[in-house]
Amino acid sequence: MHAIADPPVSRHRISVTDYYRMGDAGILHEDDRVELIEGDIIDMTPIGSAHASVVMRLAKLCIAAVGDSAIVSVQYPIRLDAYSEPQPDLALLRPRQDYYRAAHPEPGDVLLVVEVADTGLAYDRGTKVPLYARHGIPEVWVLDLRGRLMHSYRQSRQDGYELVETVAQAGSVAFAGLGGVVLDLSGLF
Repeated sequence: MHAIADPPVSRHRISVTDYYRMGDAGILHEDDRVELIEGDIIDMTPIGSAHASVVMRLAKLCIAAVGDSAIVSVQYPIRLDAYSEPQPDLALLRPRQDYYRAAHPEPGDVLLVVEVADTGLAYDRGTKVPLYARHGIPEVWVLDLRGRLMHSYRQSRQDGYELVETVAQAGSVAFAGLGGVVLDLSGLF
C-alpha cells in the first residue's frame, strides 16, 4: 500500500496594498503594533521602558550628530518591496524636501537602520537583518539590551552583510553613510 502525500501547503502572502486596505477596512488599527514582513503580518512585542529609553536617547544623539544631513525616523515604516514594510526602531534617511509625505521611504532612501532588541534579538538578527541586506540597506545596527552589545552590519549583499562586528559597551561609532559623522554611544545601555 502506498502512502498518499499531502499537497504542499501554500501561503497567501499579504501585499503592502492589501495591508493598507485592511487598515482602511478597520481590520488593522493605527495603534496595532504590527509590521509586514515578506507577506506576513507580524505582531511586534510591546515596548518596555528600557527599550523606549534607548530609542529616545539614540534619536536625540542622531539628531544632534547629523543635523540637516539626514532625516531621523523613529519607529516609522520603510517600504522594502510589495510584501515588506518593517518599522525599525530608528532609521536615518536621505533628506527630502517633503519629509516623505508622498510615500514611505524605500531602500534607496535609507542610510542606516537601527533595531533595539530587548526580547526579540533572534528575530531581529535572523529575520530582519537578512531582509535589510537583500534590499540593499547599507548599514544596520542591532542594539542588544540584555547582552549590552552592539551588532553592526555593513556593506549589504544578497546573502547578508560583508562586514559584521559585535562590540561590548560601544563608545564612539563612525557611521559609514555620512562621512565624518561619529556617534558617542557610551552609556546608551
